[in-house]
Amino acid sequence: MHESLLRQFRDPALCRDLLARLRAELDGELRFMEVCGTHTVAIFHSGLRSLLPPQVVHLSGPGCPVCVTHESEVNAFLDLAGRDGVIVATFGDLMRVPGRKGANLKSAQAAGARVEVVYSPPDALALARDNPGDTVVFLGVGFETTAPTVAGTVLMAREQGIANFKVLAFHKLVPPALAALLSDQDGRIDAFILPGHVSAVIGTQPYGFIASRFGTSATVTGFEPVDILESLLFLATCQREGRAEVKNLYRRVVADDGNPKAREIMNRIFRPSDALWRGLGRIPDSGLTFREEYADFDAERLFGLTIEECPPLPGCRCGDVLRGRIRPDQCPLFKTACTPARPVGPCMVSTEGSCAAYFKYQVE
Repeated sequence: MHESLLRQFRDPALCRDLLARLRAELDGELRFMEVCGTHTVAIFHSGLRSLLPPQVVHLSGPGCPVCVTHESEVNAFLDLAGRDGVIVATFGDLMRVPGRKGANLKSAQAAGARVEVVYSPPDALALARDNPGDTVVFLGVGFETTAPTVAGTVLMAREQGIANFKVLAFHKLVPPALAALLSDQDGRIDAFILPGHVSAVIGTQPYGFIASRFGTSATVTGFEPVDILESLLFLATCQREGRAEVKNLYRRVVADDGNPKAREIMNRIFRPSDALWRGLGRIPDSGLTFREEYADFDAERLFGLTIEECPPLPGCRCGDVLRGRIRPDQCPLFKTACTPARPVGPCMVSTEGSCAAYFKYQVE
């Protein structure tokens, strides 16, 4: 976006006006959850969190793809990394996510495993092309934002005849996770700020159940201070008027029907399946697995990996943070045993994790 246009979404005077209108609109406490790691960082980095009225309670939900990757899935990464003839290709933020006994891909690499950091799925495909005697397995994590790119890379591999490229598909779908959060009898979420990047792919229709089934309001919004404050004002108005609505306030980027081409590519390669989420457990139809016609790319099937639930990391309350049950600073390990330099859980590993944001911006 052009810088001059972007500035209007950071205008201090407009932010002050929106904050004043938000204070006037509030009718009791508003507990809102954002479900996007970029929103997490934006709210902290912009200083908005410290400016919000005390009645507005910010919850950071399961919007960080590294954070929601389940312990059992991390153990599968480590299992693969120990196989002969296998090169694991991964995004860098997965390297330090802890698995069994505190091991991670970085420690596996130091012990001799062939783990390569790549910046995109096509980079992993190039790695497979350059190493025909090995099997290159790309770790497919992330939401609807990254799954189409992975699917497109699978199509490229088939077209180019690169048979040694495989994917361990642990992608997650956001709407089923939102339904799980709203069905949690122990939680209370008054409103959602929905993920902008995911919404650019799926559009707004998949979120309709939030209002119709659960009577909760939600907005799709951008990442600038004005975007976020306009959304909070809208959500506060809905709460005061006793109505539930899902509204797209990010029309400069997000179309109501999303990106049909991206979804077509994703749905050509993958189909919905049950998936494990850190903190949320197994959620039906919340993940993606390979369709039969592309099963030859499925690393889970090829290597006979078993993904079973395992206990959470000892002492780590990352799962409770992702559900909005506690703040990061309410975890007993926060800033003591768990820091960005020595993370115990993934919410402190990822730059999009709420624990890392709390630590970096010194939220008290």
